[in-house]
Amino acid sequence: MLRNKIFGSSKPKNVHSLENLKYLYNVLLRHQTVTESNRALLVETLRSISEILIWGDQNDSTVFDFFLEKNMLVFFIKYLEQKSGQYISVQLLQTLNILFENISKETCIYFLLSNNHVNSIISHQFDFTDEEVMAYYISFMKTLSLKLNKYTIHFFFNEHSEDFPLYTQAIKFFNHSESMVRIAVRTITLNIYKVENQRMQTFIREKTCAPYFSNLVWYMGNHVLELNSCVQHDINHKSKDKLQDLVAEHLDHLHYLNDILGLGIDLLNNILTDYLLNRLYIPLYVNSLIPDQDSQKPAPQISAAVSLFLLSQVFLIIHHQPLVRRLMSLLLGPTRGNTGAFSSTESALHPTIVQFIAPDVSLKDEFVHLERRASAPVSTLESAPMEQLEDQQESASPEVGLSESQTNTTDDEKLGKDSVTASSLSLLQRPYIKAIVECLDAVDDDFRALLALCLLYAIGQNTGLNQEQLDTINFTTRMSKRKDTYNELLVDKIIKIITLSSQFGKYHAGTLKILY
Repeated sequence: MLRNKIFGSSKPKNVHSLENLKYLYNVLLRHQTVTESNRALLVETLRSISEILIWGDQNDSTVFDFFLEKNMLVFFIKYLEQKSGQYISVQLLQTLNILFENISKETCIYFLLSNNHVNSIISHQFDFTDEEVMAYYISFMKTLSLKLNKYTIHFFFNEHSEDFPLYTQAIKFFNHSESMVRIAVRTITLNIYKVENQRMQTFIREKTCAPYFSNLVWYMGNHVLELNSCVQHDINHKSKDKLQDLVAEHLDHLHYLNDILGLGIDLLNNILTDYLLNRLYIPLYVNSLIPDQDSQKPAPQISAAVSLFLLSQVFLIIHHQPLVRRLMSLLLGPTRGNTGAFSSTESALHPTIVQFIAPDVSLKDEFVHLERRASAPVSTLESAPMEQLEDQQESASPEVGLSESQTNTTDDEKLGKDSVTASSLSLLQRPYIKAIVECLDAVDDDFRALLALCLLYAIGQNTGLNQEQLDTINFTTRMSKRKDTYNELLVDKIIKIITLSSQFGKYHAGTLKILY
């Protein structure tokens, strides 16, 4: 009893009290090394600390004052640094997550984020092969991202060392095998993008956008190839559940992309748009409408049916003008093939060729390099980004193959020229739109006809498109100024579908329904 009084280790009867926190602090002092014999005690101690702090946030400010005065987060970091710390890492992450989820006072949050302890925990190399550790870690990261604003961002982003672990560590898991982790990463990135901080957004654009978006687009493309393989080989519909999961994942990707574009951050949107068009939509979606039979090294392609479905989803979900207008311009164009990379701005950060190819460097390797730069002396960092950017621009410019007069042409002017050229062409002189319309000719099977109608419907509903583009083929929509013109060939094919639908077994009800 005397020993308990001397060391302050007599456990108070009142669990929710400053005295109990002092008692728990002494427990941590006596057990600064994690062992097999004390790990159960430390797990319970960490759990109790979070419970008291949440209570103190609402009832007694002295509780939090003591926690900060004793710098108790240091114990968390010391435990993690120990090899045996893996035994309590789950409880530690759970404690932090509960703490940040429930602390409501801004001053308390600021104090918790001070001293860079949280960034040290984020950057710690946990054993992510442990599913429970992974789940609590990504949940903790998501909780932190919800606390981001123009004031708290400075606790996470170090503009001097160009270090932003909350973001760079999170996006490493963008292609994790668990869907819960992938969804959390999307939430974290969106919460970060929403923060109005110019220096942070510049860092994201210049240091992370190209590697992240290129790897994301490559991952999406491979996901599409898997979806296509499932469609082609699942004749008896035995893999229906797998196909549904693949489609659901694809739609999640599209909504995520639309959420990013919807934030209206030009610095991000320009690069994302260029990667989507040049590395995914044009080479894999659009070019698959007309398979290239002559190429000695055929590029990866998907079936025309899958292409129709994917394009319809793009036009249904994404209404970002620069993206959908350029995509529509290509569908209405007079030629097939790669006509040069589309670039929103002149920058080495943008892709310079139209091709579905793997990124030069994996995302993890890219950020290993970035983390090394963050730990380098500031003097060596000041001139490096500009020199590196200039070198990239010099090496990239021959690949683009554009003259100075061509690069000064704005995107609107390009679209205008495309429309002028296309306006003199009939619908059948445009290979891509012709391929779409020809899918309406199905007699015995309305599968492609349904998908083609879905695409045409999605195009007609997309508010980001320029009606002048659609007027070149007399494609009347609700945005049309004139209602007295229509495309005769398209209408004839639709009438044929309505006629065939009256014959039993020819067309499904869904195909006819989309016409009304």
